[in-house]
Amino acid sequence: MDPMAAIRAYTAAQGAGQPTAAGGAAAPGFDEMLRGFMGDAVQASRAAEGQMAAHVNGQADLVSVVTAIASAEASLETVVAVRDQVIQAYQEIMRMPI
Repeated sequence: MDPMAAIRAYTAAQGAGQPTAAGGAAAPGFDEMLRGFMGDAVQASRAAEGQMAAHVNGQADLVSVVTAIASAEASLETVVAVRDQVIQAYQEIMRMPI
C-alpha cells in the first residue's frame, strides 16, 4: 500500500469522527475489548467448573469435561498473552526519551 494513501485514509477516518462497527454503532474501545476477553475467560472457567461438577455427579461425560477445560485454558492463555503485550508496550514507552 502506498504510504500517502495510508496517510490520506487515516486523515479521512480522523475527520469522520468516531469509527463505527458494521451495524453503525460506535466501535468498542480497547478497554471494552479487554473487559470482553476477561468476561469470556471467566465464563469459560465457570463452564469448565460446572462440567467437572457434573462429571463427578455422573451427569456429564469425560469428553465434555476435557473440552470445557481446554476452552478455559485457551481463554486464559489469550488473556495472559494480551497482558504481557500491554506490559511490554508500557515498558517500551517508559524507555523512550522525552
